[in-house]
Amino acid sequence: MLKCTKFQLQQPRNGMFLSCPFRLHCASSSPNGLKEALKSNLPKEEYVSRFLKRKWTLRSPDTKINQIMISKDGLQQGGENLGKLSFLNNPQPVMGDQVMRNNRQEPSFYVVRDDLLHPLVNGNKARKLDALLPLLEDSSVTDVVTCGGCQSAHAAAVAVSCAERGLKSHLLLRGEQPATLTGYNLISTLYGNVSYVPRSLYARREEMLLKHAHLVAGNGGLVFSLADLEASLFTHECGEHSSHVDALTKRSKKVAIINEGAGDAAALLGVVRLVEFLSQDHLFGKDQQLKIIIDSGTGTTAVGFGIGAVCLGLPWEVTAIMLADTVDGYQKREESLISEFRRCFTLHFGKQVLTGLEPGLVHWVERSSPRKFGNILKGEVETCQKIARETGILIDPVYTLAAWEMATQLGQEEYAKVVMLHTGGTLGMFGLAQRYKSYFEMLKDEYCS
Repeated sequence: MLKCTKFQLQQPRNGMFLSCPFRLHCASSSPNGLKEALKSNLPKEEYVSRFLKRKWTLRSPDTKINQIMISKDGLQQGGENLGKLSFLNNPQPVMGDQVMRNNRQEPSFYVVRDDLLHPLVNGNKARKLDALLPLLEDSSVTDVVTCGGCQSAHAAAVAVSCAERGLKSHLLLRGEQPATLTGYNLISTLYGNVSYVPRSLYARREEMLLKHAHLVAGNGGLVFSLADLEASLFTHECGEHSSHVDALTKRSKKVAIINEGAGDAAALLGVVRLVEFLSQDHLFGKDQQLKIIIDSGTGTTAVGFGIGAVCLGLPWEVTAIMLADTVDGYQKREESLISEFRRCFTLHFGKQVLTGLEPGLVHWVERSSPRKFGNILKGEVETCQKIARETGILIDPVYTLAAWEMATQLGQEEYAKVVMLHTGGTLGMFGLAQRYKSYFEMLKDEYCS
């Protein structure tokens, strides 16, 4: 049986915070055969496959894959001059063994079309919520507190997903309320309870989230982190039962905190599930060397891809374009997520599966044209327009254009198969149209001249 420490409860001014009693103190395995399974000589991918047999938000990890052909004329050694290139979309490329056998006749890269997963909850937002939402439902959570920027796709995704499941979402958005609600800000307002937070307060976001969660919980409610919920459910699966736990969880409100951008260890599982799907023999397989390209805000998705590649033993290199922090900041975030993932899931996966799971899984690189996060440069809106017209794929100047630039550059190198993850977020274009009116008015001028 599991040997766990006693509950540690803190009583703040509003509500109660339930600290994780199981996360670090599980001493032996459960009576459900976990110990025997971990002693077996199954391949690493079999361990991962067994562990991923859990409840998910998405019925299937399935996603469309397109191949983008790059014109041979005027090829550039860099991604910043996309206007001189032409793109052609093959929406049904040959996959499986042919990916390895096919000697490319012209430069290209693949796009994982996660932007098509859901009208409002798509891209990496959908993947990170894939494991989180069933966790909330199984834990009888009533309210969710999270945060993000004014046009946060993550906050909007949480609001929509919670509303679909009868949960209340409380969204703390950085900055001031815009004069006109549009884009993800409008979606967040329609589906969730929005509060605008001064930037000085938002800078201490962990403290801000916890304080607001206790405010929502009130005097009789409970506040949980996602790690608490994951550990608690694992303990129940292992056969451990606590009447003390039952008494606490019968309280009227159970409030869960989701970190900014769903930067939580439990959110990584949905990304690992996607990696497993893409590594199937009829898609990219397990032997083909790939360069995975991901635009990174919090960096959670890139770390999830790196973890998935290590756990499944894949020869995939994950390159993340840094958009919101320095390389030191991203490396510290990577180290923190890996450490939390190990604490939460070592007993699930087994130590042998997590061998090699150390910082350095992700290659963090600068954008070809660095700038302050959220800013766009002149000509980038027209570049997005050009790509949309030539391929039918909509990207945005803040996030996915950065990945497209890098994929275009690497896709010209014959030795690598390049795969870009489309992280969604295209509704953010509406917010950008408000901030950068002159850049978007140039789209009209084309027809007025």
